[in-house]
Amino acid sequence: MDDFEFYNPVRIIFGRSKIDQAGSVARDIARRVLVCSGRGSARRSGSLQRLLGSLQRYGVEYVELSGIQSNPLLGKVRDGIELVGKHNLDGVVALGGGSVMDTGKAIAAGSCLKSGDIWDCFRHGREISRAIPLVAVPTLAASGSEMNGFMVITNEAENLKLAAGSPHVFPCCSILDPELTFSVPPDYTAYGAVDAVSHLLEPFFNRSWPDTPVQDGVTYGLIRAIVSESVKCLEKPDDYHARANLMWGATLALNGLAKSGIGDHNFPVHMIEHSLSALFNVPHGAGLAALFPGWIRWFASCGNLSRVAELARNMGWAPARTPDSGAATAASEGFAQWFREIKCPVCLADLSISEREHRAIVENAMVQARIWGIETQYNQDVILQILEECQVL
Repeated sequence: MDDFEFYNPVRIIFGRSKIDQAGSVARDIARRVLVCSGRGSARRSGSLQRLLGSLQRYGVEYVELSGIQSNPLLGKVRDGIELVGKHNLDGVVALGGGSVMDTGKAIAAGSCLKSGDIWDCFRHGREISRAIPLVAVPTLAASGSEMNGFMVITNEAENLKLAAGSPHVFPCCSILDPELTFSVPPDYTAYGAVDAVSHLLEPFFNRSWPDTPVQDGVTYGLIRAIVSESVKCLEKPDDYHARANLMWGATLALNGLAKSGIGDHNFPVHMIEHSLSALFNVPHGAGLAALFPGWIRWFASCGNLSRVAELARNMGWAPARTPDSGAATAASEGFAQWFREIKCPVCLADLSISEREHRAIVENAMVQARIWGIETQYNQDVILQILEECQVL
């Protein structure tokens, strides 16, 4: 195991009707907060009204910022920063999926910049040295943003979807109420599960440290649980225990635990998918599903047969004595079968993305590759090869 430092300061409040504690939690960190929400689902389900009612009961003043969309936009972040300054707000409460939570994080950090623009932290690596406190109330099991210090924002003017991170944007508290996910539509329930599994697959495959049995065990267990519970959630949307298992699994998938001690690692499939979302407004989980079966085949062909085969055997997709080549193929097919079962795409053609568009995707992805410092390993030719492998299954 490689040396590491694990840090996660997020307080978790988990269970039924825990959203009603939002006012008590917010009161401890701020007097006036910006309440971030999506494009109407939280209001239709009644969760927004419950949140606002809790804030009122505990005397927390608030200003609303609604309409945050999937693949959240920089323009909305700037609107939120303006509201924080105009109303002298000192905290953020984010009610929604990863897009809402990431928007809230970017607003929390951008509100503390004395000069410049929050986009500099995504595009040019500007350090985030401070942020106003944030409470996250996720309504979707997916991004893990409720328990990590990362965020992803799309600059609609530049058609770039980029990531940034800082210890200062960890939520101070996240309220995980599985009942809030009962109303999530089937497609986004599925996309969220794919996103969560992808957060585990990327470090599993792309780690630099060769011997990671503890982390691998955590990864296998979480993937198996997320796969099985996602199917239960789609069969019975109000199955509390399935929703609870899926929600906590998605949170643990990207809270830093599974990847501590694996050495240097990267997220190339996420990098490529961000370009799909930026250029074609593809839902993040759908884009990941379209890429992963092909990427696994490509990764196995680059001298990684044994690693891919190991995952297939531990997932039960290949018997113990299956040759590595056959087991690696079973891994790609196993994920594709799950994606089909939960009605997700399995290749780029399923998203109506053609080979003619590969070059634009490559050029867009290279921006993040350079920022992350992986442009040599994932150069234009390599990304093009991956896209070709992902075009059809």
